[in-house]
Amino acid sequence: MTYLLALDQGTSSTRSIVFDRQGRILGLAQREFTQHYPQPGWVEHDPLEIWRTQHDTMSEAIHRAGIAARDIRAIGITNQRETTVVWDRRTGEPIHPAIVWQDRRAEPTCAELRAQGLEPDILNRTGLRIDAYFSATKLKWILDHVPGARARAQAGELLFGTIDSWLIWKLTGGRHHLTDVSNAARTMLMDVHRNAWDPELLDRLDVPARMMPGILPSSADYGATDPDLLGHAVPICGVAGDQQSALFGQACFRPGMAKNTYGTGCFMLMHTGERFQVSGNGLVTTSAAQPDTRPAYALEGSIFVGGAVVQWLRDGLRAFVRSSDIEELARSVPDSGGVMFVPAFTGLGAPWWDPDARGTITGLTRGTTMAHIARAALESIAYQSAALLQAMSRDAEAAGAAPLKELRVDGGACVNDLLMQFQADLLGIPVLRPTMVETTAQGAAFLAGLQVGVYADLGELESLWRVERRFEPAMPRDEAAGRLAQWDHAIRQACAR
Repeated sequence: MTYLLALDQGTSSTRSIVFDRQGRILGLAQREFTQHYPQPGWVEHDPLEIWRTQHDTMSEAIHRAGIAARDIRAIGITNQRETTVVWDRRTGEPIHPAIVWQDRRAEPTCAELRAQGLEPDILNRTGLRIDAYFSATKLKWILDHVPGARARAQAGELLFGTIDSWLIWKLTGGRHHLTDVSNAARTMLMDVHRNAWDPELLDRLDVPARMMPGILPSSADYGATDPDLLGHAVPICGVAGDQQSALFGQACFRPGMAKNTYGTGCFMLMHTGERFQVSGNGLVTTSAAQPDTRPAYALEGSIFVGGAVVQWLRDGLRAFVRSSDIEELARSVPDSGGVMFVPAFTGLGAPWWDPDARGTITGLTRGTTMAHIARAALESIAYQSAALLQAMSRDAEAAGAAPLKELRVDGGACVNDLLMQFQADLLGIPVLRPTMVETTAQGAAFLAGLQVGVYADLGELESLWRVERRFEPAMPRDEAAGRLAQWDHAIRQACAR
């Protein structure tokens, strides 16, 4: 038997999953880790805690699969993107907590860059809008605010990485400082046309080039684990940012295929092939997971608060005990009773890009109950996703491509049938949930398997994808249009600050 180990390092938890050759899960282990909120709008993680949880889950998943480390053919890594770590090259100690993708502290730097008129140039070089979401300004903030950091970086003493680079460094005992093209594309520092760090952008942000990891295709040789970690050296052969990994795991290999991941945030990607296309509708262009050196791109829309709104109701308002309880609570009412919930806790991402927007709940009456608010919270995930798909459809039409015919879904919240049906109703196209919803981890395993010859080609991977349930739109289109108009009105209220 051939086994592949996927390391899935997410925003709120770390997981390790053992897959067999058919993509079935044999062993899974998960650990939540601490979220730190030192100031409003700031979000941090402890890189060493991330490493500990990843190391622990690796061993546990292998044990639960009933195999040994020597039975693992290769490791694939997928990770929360944009989260920024800077560490000492010699000791491996981080010099500051990891600044998480949700963190907004670098917005003043972004405002300066926009004021200088740099957004069109950066958009054409990187495919990204200027936003604190991306790694570049987070890295600049660390170099500006940690005493002596920039001088140490210029002297070659410090290394930068997104979480994949950090894990590769720890897994290989500090022998490899690498990233893949899909993660590098999220830094706002890589020229996506050349798959190389852009010297002008590095200079503009005063980031020493010697801090930066080497860039490889998503399916490549990233070195092997230190033998002491698992008792056997295992090659690391696949790396991709979580959303590009999910696109790959969903077998969206051809232009026009799209997926939406319902996690802490929501992330919709549409494959556009080898053609770089700048969005005219508020989306960004990102490098898709690339099995070889040929370019591959995707249009992407990012929702900062997706499933996190459920966590907020659970932990902030104590509306229920378990996140899974929200579906029963929401189903206890026929609709949201006119309530609209815009969860702009950290501003709004695509297609609005308003960092100053804040969360709002509108349409409250004396008859409003927590069930109505819970339903509105769930529906907010679908409304935000519908706005992304509308933007993608407009971009596709402008490029002369066919409109989207279906949406493949994954992520923790896609198991919620109420949400998925409402999503199909709003979109007016089928929503397809696969039998394997762990597509993010599966994408990393597939990339690793390609590199070591477990899989012959993309056609073989495509044959492994299966539909578990197809949600067909049932809402009349005029009713869906009316609801979307209500949502647009609620968005305008959230942005009116």
